[in-house]
Amino acid sequence: MTERWRKFLVMGASLFILLAGGFLVIRQGIWHANAKKYRQSQVPTLYLHGYGSSYKAEESLVKAALNSGASSGVIRANVSKSGKVSLKGKFTANVNNPLVEVNFADNKNGDYHQDGAYLKAVVEKLQARYQIKQFNVVAHSMGNMAVAYYLLDNGQNKKLPRLNKQVSLAGHYNGILNYDAPKDASLRKDGAPKVQTNSYQALLPLKKRYPKQVAVLNIYGDLNDGSHSDGRVANASSKSLAYLVADRAASYQELVIKGKGGQHSRLHENRRVAQRIVNFLFLKS
Repeated sequence: MTERWRKFLVMGASLFILLAGGFLVIRQGIWHANAKKYRQSQVPTLYLHGYGSSYKAEESLVKAALNSGASSGVIRANVSKSGKVSLKGKFTANVNNPLVEVNFADNKNGDYHQDGAYLKAVVEKLQARYQIKQFNVVAHSMGNMAVAYYLLDNGQNKKLPRLNKQVSLAGHYNGILNYDAPKDASLRKDGAPKVQTNSYQALLPLKKRYPKQVAVLNIYGDLNDGSHSDGRVANASSKSLAYLVADRAASYQELVIKGKGGQHSRLHENRRVAQRIVNFLFLKS
C-alpha cells in the first residue's frame, strides 16, 4: 500500500468518525430536548402480551417510549408456570419512567384468575425489589384479562402498589370472535353487552371496585370492512370495558384505529398507537 493510499484511508476514517460523532451528538441533543416534554417519575410501566405470545410483542411499544426520551430504562420480568418471577436487568437509581416487559411462560392459560395472579406476582416482586408504590400497565389482547382479574381480586388490597394508568389494547372483555363471543355482540344504551359471557359477568363487581384514581385509555381496531372488529375481537367487546370502569375511573377515553393498521396483532406495531400511549402515560400536562 502506497503512502498516498494510507493518507487517504486515514483521512476517510477520520471523516467517518467525525460524522458519526456529530450524528450522535445531534441525536443526543434531540433526545434530551424531547425528554423535557415528559414528566420525571420512577413509577414503572408494565407491558403485558396476549395469548400464545411473549415479551417480543411488547418491544415496539417499549422502544417507542425509550426512543422518544420518555423513559431511560427497561427490564424484563419472566413469570414461570408456577408463578415464580425472575427479573432480567436492573434499574439504576436515577431511572426515569422505568419500563417492565412481562413475559408469561404460561401464555395460553384461559383461567383469567390465574393470569391475574401471575400479574400480582410481578407487582409484588417489583414492590420487594424497588419499593414501588404505584404502577402503570399497558396490555394487549388477553393481557387485558390478566389486568381486569388482577383488579377484581386485588384492587382493594391496600398492601399492594396502586394502579395509576391503564392502557387497554384490543381487549376482549366480552369474548373473542369464533371462540366465546356471543352472536349478538351489540351493546345496550348504558354500554353493557346485551348478551354477556361468563367471563364478563364475573367482572361486573368492578363497577363498584375499580380504583377511582386510575386514568384509562382504551384502544381498539376497526378493519373498516363491515365486520366492526379488528379481525379477532368485535369492537363492542373492547368497548364493553367502559361499562365496567368508566363511572369510577379518574378519566376514561377511547381511540379507534381504522383500516389495516387496526388489525388485532398490528395494533401493537402501529406508530400512531405507540405515540398515543407514550403521550398518555408520560407527557407533561
